[in-house]
Amino acid sequence: MTTTHNLLRVSGTSIVDPEGTPVLLRGVGLGGWMTMENFITGYPGTESQMRRAVGRVLGAETAEVFFDRFLTDFFTGADAAHLASLGMSCVRVPFSYHHFEDDSAPFVLKEEGFRRLDQVVDACAAHGIRTILDLHAVPGHQNQNWHSDNPSHWAHLWTHPHFQDRVVHLWEALADRYKDNPWVAGYNPLNEPADPSGEVIGPFYTRLERAIRAVDPHHILFLDGNRYSTDFSMFDEPVDQAVYTAHDYALPGIATPSRYPGETRGKHFDRDVVEQTFLRRTEFMRRTGTPIWVGEFGPLYTGDPERDAGCLRLLQDQLEIYREHGASWSLWTYKDIGTQGLVHTAPDSPYLRLIEPALAKKRRLGTDSWGGSEAGTRHVLEPIEELFRTEFPDFDPFPWGPKPWINLLVRHILLAEPMVDEYARCFEGVGADDVAELAGSFALDRCVERTGLTDLLRSHLADGAGVHPEVQPG
Repeated sequence: MTTTHNLLRVSGTSIVDPEGTPVLLRGVGLGGWMTMENFITGYPGTESQMRRAVGRVLGAETAEVFFDRFLTDFFTGADAAHLASLGMSCVRVPFSYHHFEDDSAPFVLKEEGFRRLDQVVDACAAHGIRTILDLHAVPGHQNQNWHSDNPSHWAHLWTHPHFQDRVVHLWEALADRYKDNPWVAGYNPLNEPADPSGEVIGPFYTRLERAIRAVDPHHILFLDGNRYSTDFSMFDEPVDQAVYTAHDYALPGIATPSRYPGETRGKHFDRDVVEQTFLRRTEFMRRTGTPIWVGEFGPLYTGDPERDAGCLRLLQDQLEIYREHGASWSLWTYKDIGTQGLVHTAPDSPYLRLIEPALAKKRRLGTDSWGGSEAGTRHVLEPIEELFRTEFPDFDPFPWGPKPWINLLVRHILLAEPMVDEYARCFEGVGADDVAELAGSFALDRCVERTGLTDLLRSHLADGAGVHPEVQPG
């Protein structure tokens, strides 16, 4: 029988195993699985918009076959074995509340969602890999972007107690299910929260922590900061058995064009700049003497050999910085259609061949925030930006200011929304047998490995694979 003595815990600046030995949790995020994302699997807009549109085209039964096969094949024991072969010790598992609860029946939890989550927890455990459970999309949306399944730019979680009550209720059930599971390293209650007022998130975290602790006093809580896990000002004294998690995307890795080391958007980036950014983002953890976990980071790959080589050098620098500072990490992301994953669907896969017309138009219009480009819509964006500079010179919308705000509204909502139907029309005439084959394009044995990336990770994890000598139990 499992006891709390089998669980990881926090001791000073370290995460430690049951014997008190410091542990670094190093692995990947399983983005695009129980929370689908547009750049990861190829659709425009949000997951809910896409599911509704595909359901209208295929019909409910055939659409169910497609999504069920996708969830079954996207991550299996073979994927866990592959990650273990690289030397990874942890998988962060993002999931959407939609798998556990319907908006039409709030507080009525669905067993199927828990069974899906069990699927990845058990597969990883069988290969010696721990999991961190990450609630990535919540009722009402905890941030303003597509990855919380938000079709607008309003995060209603922070203004509607009803949504907050549902988040607490779901976490009470999750904590009860996994409270004795030693292969669950801990709970990541909210991915990238973004409370514009900054006044609700602190009390809500306190409520959430107390609710989880009433059910499960022992598992580690991995707590994201506000403003997409970059602002930790809502925290005062660290709570017991908590790890505070920063997200550390470096601009040269996500901007196009970019150069590393070198100039990106008028600023020079090298290893020292990257390290200073990391130190700034983790100041709270270092000041309070708590462990550091970088919950997300990682560059995007464009197919430009020179730029992609610079991205790998950037990643290597980040990994070395994390090692030097004793930080655990979770690289984003494991599997996709070719933008960021360790493995990706084959270019000639049935799925990519089917959706290529929609992908081409998405690229041209830059409808995806992550990996998309504004180059094809500058003639639309520039007059709007100039209008705002003239008419609203002091306008500074949360969280990043006017230019990203305009891009969000124009590219990622206004243009993306009609693109959802164009993506769905690619499925016209496709039958149940065909959709199973399409979804099977994401099975590991049909995917392509990004060997430059996995070779780098394998080498890094094999070099001092345990704990950095500077990291000691508290």
